[in-house]
Amino acid sequence: MSAVLSVRALCLAGPTASGKTAAAFAIARQLPGQVEIISVDSALVYRGMDIGTAKPSAAELAAVPHHLIDIRDPLQAYSAAEFAADAQALVAQINARGHLALLVGGTMLYFKALFQGLDALPPADPAVRAELEAQAQALGWPAMHAELARVDPVTAARLAANDSQRIQRALEVFHVSGQTLSALHAAKDQERRLHGMGELPLISLEPRQRAWLHERIAQRFDAMLAAGLIDEVKALRARGDLAHDLPSMRCVGYRQTWDALDAHQARTLESPRDLDAAELATLRDKGIFATRQLAKRQITWLRSMPQRRVVFCDAPDALPQVLALAHLQRLPLAAP
Repeated sequence: MSAVLSVRALCLAGPTASGKTAAAFAIARQLPGQVEIISVDSALVYRGMDIGTAKPSAAELAAVPHHLIDIRDPLQAYSAAEFAADAQALVAQINARGHLALLVGGTMLYFKALFQGLDALPPADPAVRAELEAQAQALGWPAMHAELARVDPVTAARLAANDSQRIQRALEVFHVSGQTLSALHAAKDQERRLHGMGELPLISLEPRQRAWLHERIAQRFDAMLAAGLIDEVKALRARGDLAHDLPSMRCVGYRQTWDALDAHQARTLESPRDLDAAELATLRDKGIFATRQLAKRQITWLRSMPQRRVVFCDAPDALPQVLALAHLQRLPLAAP
């Protein structure tokens, strides 16, 4: 953390509901007018998705400059490679203003892209993707996983049989390039790499007790339901141009709510109205379970990042610890 850097940037990561937003604003209060926040969150990029993403309020967004929030329509995709390029440009601009770039979020693939760069993979091919989607509708994703195991057993071995998004992408890469995803990932030559920024200082908020995080996740999902998550998803569905398989609608909370509304419509044979008590309870259970699974994956990613400095987010003095680590970044901008 104390290494001399050619940029002034600090990363703050953690699983969902670990207190990242509160910690980020605590850092900003310690350095008034000197901090700009770059969101590292694949859901916060979308406009009109506020409740289910726990998007900062208008007052919070006004209190500290924020970047990479509300930059895409839910119909559009936003890749890790795009994030890495945007974030690197923003860090340079923020530093040029004499400010500290505070990168905050829980999308670990974005952090990996920023630190290490990404293997240069072929871009998405809508025609191939549509064909794979049609096959999956007919055969099911376990059958598609079996096909992936035939052509790329290394990638298939690390994916669950129902991980539709990653199975589809791996098969798409194979059909478009003729090479397996595992082979492309294994190739380390610099000509096919997008350069990362290196291992930026990283404060990692992690729970000592998983039960503490699970309780926070449940409380937050309940708060989202109370704040109108279902109505927010209804409004997104009412646009008529969104589908459940878009990256935006795969976000945790949105996918479960979309599915609950689909099931309700199929059962009642009418446009989704209010879910009954049983449907609402099922949505709550599925939403909390999916969020717990997301948090588990986030923690696993974090543990693979050697530069991270862990602060136990369930400790009584978590915020003072974060501020003590952030204090190291108050040094003047170092020369390259």
